[in-house]
Amino acid sequence: MRTQSVRWRAVAVLASALLVGGVAACGNSDTGGGGSTDDGKITMGFSQVGAESGWRTANTTSIKESAAAAGIELKFDDAQQKQENQIKAIRNYIQQKVDVIAFSPVVESGWDTVLKEAKDAGIPVILTDRSVDSADKTLYKTFLGSDFVKEGRLAGEWLVEQKKTASGPVNIVELQGNTGAAPANDRKKGFGEAIAANPNLKIIASQPGDFTRAGGKQVMEQFLKANPKIDVLFAHNDDMGLGALEAITAAGKVPGKDIMIITVDAVKDGMQALADGKFNFIAECSPLLGPQLMDLAKKVHAGEEVPPRIETEETTFTQEQAKEALPNRKY
Repeated sequence: MRTQSVRWRAVAVLASALLVGGVAACGNSDTGGGGSTDDGKITMGFSQVGAESGWRTANTTSIKESAAAAGIELKFDDAQQKQENQIKAIRNYIQQKVDVIAFSPVVESGWDTVLKEAKDAGIPVILTDRSVDSADKTLYKTFLGSDFVKEGRLAGEWLVEQKKTASGPVNIVELQGNTGAAPANDRKKGFGEAIAANPNLKIIASQPGDFTRAGGKQVMEQFLKANPKIDVLFAHNDDMGLGALEAITAAGKVPGKDIMIITVDAVKDGMQALADGKFNFIAECSPLLGPQLMDLAKKVHAGEEVPPRIETEETTFTQEQAKEALPNRKY
């Protein structure tokens, strides 16, 4: 009996050890979820502005395809152009313990608190396409995107050259992007600085169209009703310009001739309008940031130093240049 009792005790101890080991293994599995897996795979949480334009759709496709090609696990969120949605998504990524957070900010201000939370959690942040106005530059590792001021300036400089012989006032209307968004603020600034070189160039109306075709059409209809003489439209992106084009045509005017149209982006639909003579000039803003973003994600995850500002390479297009570029346009 004594021998049998000892045997039962040994079995109980062994069973208990196996149970503890099993619980510990489950615990390790749970805490490993959300961040790097055992195979070293990087997990990125990405919050996108929304799907407001052809440019944004191309940008999202570039990010998703590039993540898959780079072997990076992507957790993607569409903020539907609401800052509160982006802040919620970033906090979710922090809770999930992702390796890297990247996002394209809806607006420039109001990010310090959530960025500090990410920093305190030891998760590096990359800004892509749009920047923030945080005074503390240590809250993010780098900003990858276009020089929006330069884009506006290039558009303005082209107009100054075209209107250098104008003897009277040239009336300009401006379709801005989302209020408070970096592209809207900066493109407006760059364009305004450039056209200041010619006192005949006057912006007579400027209003947000929210980077959408519907917004561009609606605001342009208002501009046309309120201003009998409009010579030039500067739209902060192609989609608003395309919407405005519909309003101009409906008003019995010829886009590209009666009203000169200048836009930013150079997506395929915008380039087609330019080639067709309905637009007059486009300053490019490339959406294909995915490969650069994934490369940066690997570097910051590895603890490598990266430049605080990385600018994308872009150009401008006239009507003739658009005809040449269209057959090989990827977006």
